[in-house]
Amino acid sequence: MLDHDGDTHLYVQIADIIREQIRRGELPPGHPIPSEAAVQSEFGVARTTARRAFHLLREEGLIYTVQGEGTFVSSPDSAPRKPRTIPMYRKIADDVVDAIRGGDLLPRRPIPSETALVQKYEVARETARRAIALLRERGWVYTVPQRGSFVSPEDAWPRD
Repeated sequence: MLDHDGDTHLYVQIADIIREQIRRGELPPGHPIPSEAAVQSEFGVARTTARRAFHLLREEGLIYTVQGEGTFVSSPDSAPRKPRTIPMYRKIADDVVDAIRGGDLLPRRPIPSETALVQKYEVARETARRAIALLRERGWVYTVPQRGSFVSPEDAWPRD
């Protein structure tokens, strides 16, 4: 079923198979799609390969994930989402900066935790970590070990 020796990545091939199942109606709107673990088992691939296939389909707007419930086929009458123009970690960082500038997050007070960002944006923990690292690099936040990340004092904020 998968061409392991071909020039197309396995995750792209898996996404093509699931996309075709959706197109043929085998997976109707609102219907759950197989879990990452099921895809991993069925195709004999690593879990990251299954995740990449799901990510591709999610970016195309063909599927959506509900935290704690699973991944489902999107409705055809909903307009497919356009692919992101900036990486998700940058969007998260930009949103946090907007909250700081808007006064929703105050200096020397905590920013949302990694876990909170993961849940809010439905991203992997590594994505949330990259967003916080970017904020730290730019001077918007600082991290106190065992306590979390906090908004930097206003005089330390970057000047645009």
